[in-house]
Amino acid sequence: MSMTINELCVKRAKAWNDAKAYLDAHRREDGLLSPEEVAEYEKLEAKIVNLGAEIDRLKKLKDYDAEMSQPIQKPIFMNPGNYAAAKSFTATDEYKCAVLDGFRSGFKNPSNELRVGLDPSGGYLVPDEYDRRLIQGLEEENILRKLGTTITTSGQHKINIAATKPAAAWVEEGEALTFGEATFDQVLLDAYKLHVAIKVTEELLNDNAFGLENFILDSFAKALGNAEEDAFLNGDGNNKPTGIFDPVKGGEIGVTAASTAIKADEVVDLVYSLKRPYRKNAAFIMNDQTLASLRKLKDSTGQYLWQPGLQAGEPDRILGYPVYTSAYCPVAEAGKPVMAFGDFSYYNIGDRGIRSIAALHELYAGVGQVAFLAKERVDGKLILPEAVQIMKMKA
Repeated sequence: MSMTINELCVKRAKAWNDAKAYLDAHRREDGLLSPEEVAEYEKLEAKIVNLGAEIDRLKKLKDYDAEMSQPIQKPIFMNPGNYAAAKSFTATDEYKCAVLDGFRSGFKNPSNELRVGLDPSGGYLVPDEYDRRLIQGLEEENILRKLGTTITTSGQHKINIAATKPAAAWVEEGEALTFGEATFDQVLLDAYKLHVAIKVTEELLNDNAFGLENFILDSFAKALGNAEEDAFLNGDGNNKPTGIFDPVKGGEIGVTAASTAIKADEVVDLVYSLKRPYRKNAAFIMNDQTLASLRKLKDSTGQYLWQPGLQAGEPDRILGYPVYTSAYCPVAEAGKPVMAFGDFSYYNIGDRGIRSIAALHELYAGVGQVAFLAKERVDGKLILPEAVQIMKMKA
């Protein structure tokens, strides 16, 4: 009989407590374990990892069930005199089928339904349903899409920021008032082009022996999501978004580790280097290797800083704050940032327009393949550097 997600979460929490108890009971005075004890502890830890993997699988199945229960198309509104309304044709079942037929034929003979979705920059607009599913894929592959604030822009987007704020002052009755000078700044969200291309054989297009549509969408979503996440974390703003770890326009350095290994007290210092209002919605972002080190740290009372999620859908926590990992976070190297802690809703992502797909059927015609190209324009910036604090390793 299969277990529910909540039951697995409780079981994983119990396994984690058992592992902690085993360490506490078998650690010698020198703080080490015997080889046999290390092997036994690794079995306990493997059980925790396996339970976590099963929880993730059940969560994905639950998400798929929720997605499949949604309606597959929106109502059609006919308004030929309005170009904005004409875009709603990309939501029709006819347009969706025309795009799929275009995949198979290399868009050599586009139907009339497909022509309503012509992209002025080349290719065809992604059907509305595809675009929503592509966005869902980007969110699943990209933690900053979940934590940041996404804005749909039609041009260069200006975000006004109060650079300095007025201060109140006490005055006696009849005295002259003093006026502070509040200054304002602007952050500009531009649009940088990101693309992904894949090649598909003509035989596969004609036969479509498996879910070609899902394969292409998943491939595009993963590739775009991975590239976005890397840029949102490490981008330098040169033809790409500006990342959270950028030394100039990224988060502020809150703590510099005193040695080559992170200490529990330094994690506590990082939390309180962030101003109190930002801590309400704060979270950690780090590499898996960094998390592996933090899971072994204890506070001054002997309690582990890492706490497994107890409820379905909740991330694991450190010091009570959610933890998200990314393969694109920097690893612990001398003088490099190692983790970020803050309110990542102040990282603004600007999506310019809708995504489009184009077929390059002549480029690889000699080898019997058709290339498909997906394009988007996006930018990202941390609009308030003080909202994210960075831990940096000792130089």
